[in-house]
Amino acid sequence: MRGAGQRCVGQGEVGKRVRERLGRDFGRLWAAYAVSTYGTWIAFGAFPLIAVRVLDASAFAVLLLEAAGLAVAAVVAFTLGPWVEHRAKRPVMIGMDLVRFAATASVPAAYLLGVLSYAQLLVVSVVSGTAGIAFTAASGAYLKHLVPRDRLLVANGRFEGTSWVATAAGPPLGGALIGLLGPVVTVMADAVSYLLSALGVLRVRGGDVAAPRDPAAGPRGARLLGGWRFIVADPVLRRLFLNSILVGGLIMATSPLLAVLLLGRYHFPAWQYGLAFGVPALGGFVGARLSGRLVTRYGRHRVMAVTGWLRSVFPLGLAFVGPGVGGLLTVIVVEGLLITCMGIFNPVYATERLRRTPVHRTARILSTWSAATKLLHAALMVIWGVLATLTSPLAAITVSGVLLLGTPLLLPTRAQLSAPEPTGAVAPGPLAPGADVPAAP
Repeated sequence: MRGAGQRCVGQGEVGKRVRERLGRDFGRLWAAYAVSTYGTWIAFGAFPLIAVRVLDASAFAVLLLEAAGLAVAAVVAFTLGPWVEHRAKRPVMIGMDLVRFAATASVPAAYLLGVLSYAQLLVVSVVSGTAGIAFTAASGAYLKHLVPRDRLLVANGRFEGTSWVATAAGPPLGGALIGLLGPVVTVMADAVSYLLSALGVLRVRGGDVAAPRDPAAGPRGARLLGGWRFIVADPVLRRLFLNSILVGGLIMATSPLLAVLLLGRYHFPAWQYGLAFGVPALGGFVGARLSGRLVTRYGRHRVMAVTGWLRSVFPLGLAFVGPGVGGLLTVIVVEGLLITCMGIFNPVYATERLRRTPVHRTARILSTWSAATKLLHAALMVIWGVLATLTSPLAAITVSGVLLLGTPLLLPTRAQLSAPEPTGAVAPGPLAPGADVPAAP
């Protein structure tokens, strides 16, 4: 007992030292991220559910709600990169949280007044998606300013772990709330989470960062293409970009089809469906906590290469999903292995992306990255929906698994990861409260 107590004290001291190295302001930013992430996952699937049960929308209308929301938000957000880039990041983050709060809160308000419509859901989806991209761009730039360069992997691991725990806990909790209080209660919870996130960011006191305006930057069109040009010019970012959007797109494209397969054709009860995706998400938390240790022991390239290959192999196991307990266990095992690999890979990939991004261009590059990702996800969801209609959901899922096998070929090579980072990519580290980041040459 005494030894166990000593170990607990030791672990607590280690955790305290980690928090001290990352700083209190990182803790506040992390808390804001956590509350909004839990709100998002509690409301996971709420809009399609409301569209079907409240508005009697067709299957095509539900697909359009998901795909069009992503696509339009991405197109609008593509122009936000330069706007976010030249502004202090904390006010942008707070403003985007307040926009998402107002948009999302309008849904339960309209429902209570009896005026909720499909058009409103579509508009809210676009507004929330656009604000989310702008928030992500600003928060990524601010994280690079706030956290020392050698602690970025640890910080990204914390965010990744929080995301997977929310993925595991949020949907079951949201389902219980819907059963008890009705279909829009989770949307209200999501709205409140954005408000709490804004208050959390408001408490951060770590200074701010904004890129100076360059009179020689050229016309607006040229500025909008700046993020694309930098991603394409850097071989590591280019490969990471292509790999990440294809892997994410092919996995996202099959998510609705897997729901149709399990709930429709195989008649899984709702609790089994939630279990099939809730339990594996815990593997993401474990992977995120292991990520930094594995990089320390084996290096960035080996960790990215091994987990990048494994996460492309495991989805093919979904081709063997069938009805009954065997099918349920197959989904849990396959998704668990996949998500564990993603939990390890994602913090390394996110850290490498931040390290290779110039301080004064981080917001523009991240917004370009997010916009392209959402556009491709929307396109692939539509394509795979058509493919599933022409063949079957299981056949479309199998095609996605086969295509994923080729995505690791796009990962950066060891030589590319070892090459010097681009000029201006190295951040000076966090500054004293109220200080500004020097303008990059």
